[in-house]
Amino acid sequence: MLEVLDIAAVRRWSGLAVAGVRRHEQALNQLNVYPVPDGDTGTNLLLTLTAAEQVLAGPLAEPQSAGALLRATARGALMGARGNSGVITAQWLSGLADSLDGGGLAPALDAAAKAAYAAVARPVEGTILTVARAAADAAHGGSDDAEAVRAAVRGAREALARTPEQLPVLAAAGVVDAGGQGLVLLLEALLEALTGEHDESMIDPAPNGHEHADHAGHGHGGHAHVAAAYRGPAYEVQFLLDTGAGEIADLRVALDRLGDSLVIVGGPATWRVHVHVDDAGAALEAGLAAGRPYQIQVTHLTAPTAAGAPRRPDPTARAVVVTAAGDGIEQLLTAEGAVAVSGNPSTAEVLDAILATGAGRVAVLPTDTNLRAVCQMAAEEAFGEGVKVRVIPTRSPVQALAALAIRDHARRFEDDVIAMAEAAGACRSAEVTTASREALTMAGRCRPGDVIALIEGEVNLIGADLPTVCAQLLDRMLASGGELVTLLTGAQAPDGLVEALTAHVAARWPFVEVHAYEGGQPHYPLLVGVE
Repeated sequence: MLEVLDIAAVRRWSGLAVAGVRRHEQALNQLNVYPVPDGDTGTNLLLTLTAAEQVLAGPLAEPQSAGALLRATARGALMGARGNSGVITAQWLSGLADSLDGGGLAPALDAAAKAAYAAVARPVEGTILTVARAAADAAHGGSDDAEAVRAAVRGAREALARTPEQLPVLAAAGVVDAGGQGLVLLLEALLEALTGEHDESMIDPAPNGHEHADHAGHGHGGHAHVAAAYRGPAYEVQFLLDTGAGEIADLRVALDRLGDSLVIVGGPATWRVHVHVDDAGAALEAGLAAGRPYQIQVTHLTAPTAAGAPRRPDPTARAVVVTAAGDGIEQLLTAEGAVAVSGNPSTAEVLDAILATGAGRVAVLPTDTNLRAVCQMAAEEAFGEGVKVRVIPTRSPVQALAALAIRDHARRFEDDVIAMAEAAGACRSAEVTTASREALTMAGRCRPGDVIALIEGEVNLIGADLPTVCAQLLDRMLASGGELVTLLTGAQAPDGLVEALTAHVAARWPFVEVHAYEGGQPHYPLLVGVE
């Protein structure tokens, strides 16, 4: 048994943490109080921790201490962070690392909790933050590092069980917080790394917890920025793939032969693939052989500038970077002059997009609430590269389109950002999807398979027929005013939906203009904006 967290234990902890979250990835994804189908806390945590583990496999200088090694992995986690849970976990690791060499795990856990709270603009109790604070408080009762972590695990479990008492939305569903559950798994992995004791727990009275994008708060260059001496494969290749488990097994073998840093998560029908290779074309061919790849991203990890010098942004140039979930949405946003980052990007991917613009002043538009913290972290990283970045708090692609429509380079950059933010805020947003689980909402109880319409993130309508719910949603939104309706149809939208809704608006709201586009977004057959 170890009494201190040394360099070897940090390496073990990283591997055990990834393995533990991977075992429970799908369970964590299902721990979502809200009935929307794209709750992905487990996947976000897994990708964040995998990015940290990849740093250990890379060309690191020999660390002088456990704290130094943990700082390197925390940096990797930060650069690979996805979603609010990923960003907060990365900040927690960073706080732990910064304090670790100062004397023991108990004060380090205290610093980690403070760093997690500092990462959140509006901290709310009953989340991962509460669990971090309880773990730190309990750890001070331990006589050595092992005892401190045992106490921290107990304190974290107890705090997790109490989260429904602190957040009414959790109490109503009878569940606990998923981000907090993820931190408990991380602490349990730390205990195993120190003592060899495997005592893993998953509180599961029902599907429990969620990302708390609106509760926990809003707050890597790419992999090439993680370590200045990177000498691995030249390209990072990522894509989503529709295929079966058998084809995925063959794909793993093919990509493992081509490169390293291979991560394939998801299933049973849709998978997220990530690999570092020297031959990007061969990796994509392997994907094509296995199924239908889409949302493809290829990033050059080692490309130098003209004279091998760092890229220097043009201080007079401006750019806009947006996130985009859907091929049609991506095309719409890029047609407005924005640089689009596909899918569920990490801090590194957003930062790479910012730096790739070459502009000294960049506005970033997250089109999902859960991406705000990632974008904000990328903005802070870009500042160190000499780029002034402003994150405009958009929550939907329709708000991003509204903001881009009034962009004006004749204005001062800060004035333009304010105008874009005002335009986005004046655009009310909504989405229609199918409930993935039973839940008690402000519109009543929904059950799996029900059609639900959410306005500004809250369920307002529940029904059985998609076109009917969509029409009722438009009526409800237009009843409070509006001159322009924007419709973005998703990949699952039925034929004739746009025509039916356009005719409905023409009959009921004859002075309202309707613009409709194919967005191609998953999960949501319809996104709506009203201005």
